[in-house]
Amino acid sequence: MTGWFSFLHGEATVGDLLALDRVRAVLDRRGTAYDTAWSGGFHPRGLRLDAADPGRYRAVVFICGPLHGPQIEDLHRRFPHCLRIAVGVSVLDAADPAVRGFHRVLARDAPGVPPSLRDLAVSAPRSPAPPVVGVALTRGQGEYGGRRRHEAAGDTLTGWLNGKDCARLDVETRLDPGDWRLAATAAQFEAVVARLDVLVTNRLHGLVTGLRAGVPVLAVDAVAGGAKLTAQAQACDWPALVPVEKADTAGLDRWWAWCLDEGRALARQRSEEFHAAPETALLTGLTAALDGAAR
Repeated sequence: MTGWFSFLHGEATVGDLLALDRVRAVLDRRGTAYDTAWSGGFHPRGLRLDAADPGRYRAVVFICGPLHGPQIEDLHRRFPHCLRIAVGVSVLDAADPAVRGFHRVLARDAPGVPPSLRDLAVSAPRSPAPPVVGVALTRGQGEYGGRRRHEAAGDTLTGWLNGKDCARLDVETRLDPGDWRLAATAAQFEAVVARLDVLVTNRLHGLVTGLRAGVPVLAVDAVAGGAKLTAQAQACDWPALVPVEKADTAGLDRWWAWCLDEGRALARQRSEEFHAAPETALLTGLTAALDGAAR
């Protein structure tokens, strides 16, 4: 089983892997044994295409993507004695050597052929959905001077998250109506946050907006000794806060599990409390100061 996901200089797309899953499901039902060749860059522990022994196989199946280029042509030369089949692919030029090298091409689209075949990814088996995790990080805040540990905190969090089975979404608290990648209003940002399962952040307003939406927040204070994020977690009575000095895999894993379990209920409770709370002392102090100025 091969595809663009098998080539060192190819790429693995969502569609490629869903199509692969669809073909696997068919072969599994038939009881047909197969191996899958992976790019070492994408799946370092998988079978590499250059390590696959051509003598072990009767057929090579190429799945999804466009049929063109020297990498596919090399596939034909590497497995000359195998039946070579392309399935769910796009044919740009039927005379291309990459196309002609296959014994059978089952194309989803090709020149002169009316579009009638759905992509294999359409009916791929459904997998359990992993949690959707927003990641709101800052590597700035130079006002903290020598106490800043933002680079270390960011590297620790992103490296740790890279090993988690979750759908990661980079969210930015900075608003900009001129940049389509950013929210233009607070309401737009909060609409994204409300759809998350967990928010991971080293920002004060990452913590605040997550809890406002009833979303559990795993917060790391990136300032040595603690600063405004720690103070706000305490003010909100939110326990999932990790000082940067203690941000290791074991501690992050513990709070991750907590956020996905009992933290959900506590986050909803905090959200309800926030929206029902009386005026904060900050506002009563403001109005008192204004009243004093008016006298």
